[in-house]
Amino acid sequence: MGFLDRSRIVAGAGWNRWLIPPAALAIHFSIGQAYAWSVFKIPLEDSLDISGTASALPFQIGILVLGLSAAFGGTLVERKGPRWAMFVSLVAFSTGFLVAALGVATRNYWLVVLGYGGIGGVGLGIGYIAPVSTLMKWFPDRPGMATGTAIMGFGGGALIASPWSTEMLKAFGSDTSGIAKTFLVHGLAYAVFMSLGVVLVRVPPEGWRPAGWTPRVDAGKPLVTTANVSARNAVRTPQFWLLWVVLCMNVTAGIGILEKAAPMIQDFFHDTASPVSASAATGFVALLSLANMAGRFVWSSVSDAVGRKNIYRLYLGAGALLYLTLMLEKDSSTALFVASTMVILSFYGGGFATVPAYLKDLFGTYQVGAIHGRLLTAWSVAGVAGPLIVDSIADSAHEDGRSGPALYTFSFSLMMGLLVIGFIANELVRPVNPKFHEPEPAAREEPAPPEETPDPIPAERR
Repeated sequence: MGFLDRSRIVAGAGWNRWLIPPAALAIHFSIGQAYAWSVFKIPLEDSLDISGTASALPFQIGILVLGLSAAFGGTLVERKGPRWAMFVSLVAFSTGFLVAALGVATRNYWLVVLGYGGIGGVGLGIGYIAPVSTLMKWFPDRPGMATGTAIMGFGGGALIASPWSTEMLKAFGSDTSGIAKTFLVHGLAYAVFMSLGVVLVRVPPEGWRPAGWTPRVDAGKPLVTTANVSARNAVRTPQFWLLWVVLCMNVTAGIGILEKAAPMIQDFFHDTASPVSASAATGFVALLSLANMAGRFVWSSVSDAVGRKNIYRLYLGAGALLYLTLMLEKDSSTALFVASTMVILSFYGGGFATVPAYLKDLFGTYQVGAIHGRLLTAWSVAGVAGPLIVDSIADSAHEDGRSGPALYTFSFSLMMGLLVIGFIANELVRPVNPKFHEPEPAAREEPAPPEETPDPIPAERR
């Protein structure tokens, strides 16, 4: 399809680069609906007679497929361009909702898993990485701010989807018919909204730079390089795998709360003088979404000034202390619980928005989109591990007759330990060995030794 070709979206002279973040937001706000999944958990459990662990599976599979599709599709997205990727995301994400709607309507649980998790997960993965490298090419002077602006849409998707889904369930009903209709409306509405990003996105001409900007290495940020590393070489470096651990630990610690947010806050304060209602729990999901969204912009923008390593020290170190606070204070204060989880979710979102810039600092912009896609396999693991830890431990504790904070004490202690592991991994990150760098243009005519030969450079990039 010629409309989707990269050659059709090269920006002309005078194109305003500030039109690119809205194009990315149209995609990310839509696929960010995934973070509102907890709104459907209790209705699905009641209408399909499934457990809390089972109601989490469509979400878990969606995140698993997100990482896998981003990893395997990252290089293809780089080659085909952002418009093609956004269109693929639109088709898969919307189709996933339609298949899930059919599954609920026919009381076929596994069709819901296939639709929302399997097919929709492809839309999540391709859509998530679609604008990332494009944004960093348009904003090499402010990569953290640029990716944070767009990726905050993914974190903020639930801010819209959570109350919207709740109102539709009230209007249509929370039985199988009502859930199916809600999924159907989601699939159609998101297809329309995502098409705006498909139409609007552009890539900069080869060699384009912002007026008055030249690349430089900041002496205060020793991890930043002006060299480039191919995706194939990047996965051979210890830096890639250290960042993989950092992202996996940070995501696991946040996603476990986010996936079970609505029932969690109700469980936590069920036996207190101030129990949390279902509508208040929905508001809590929206607050977490707001924190997730704000963290993606605020913390990633701060990282442009303080450096990526320092900002991850905050995410991981302070996050561990906040989990310790939740464990010690238990159900003593609803306000403290809400505030602590909101900060944890801001760090969770900030970690997502900062990692593309961290990769750019270490590996350059050459194939950063493909490298980012491979790194998102950490999200796949975390997307399964986080909800599994929280849901399975809570289900087991409930069967043992426990209630309130006791349902979550052990899982919170595990999350704290994972953040400490991530903190250590971040401390071990060092600059990439020059042997992994792409050769400079003048040196490309002479072959490098076999053990240092990077991926072939496509002719169109020479």
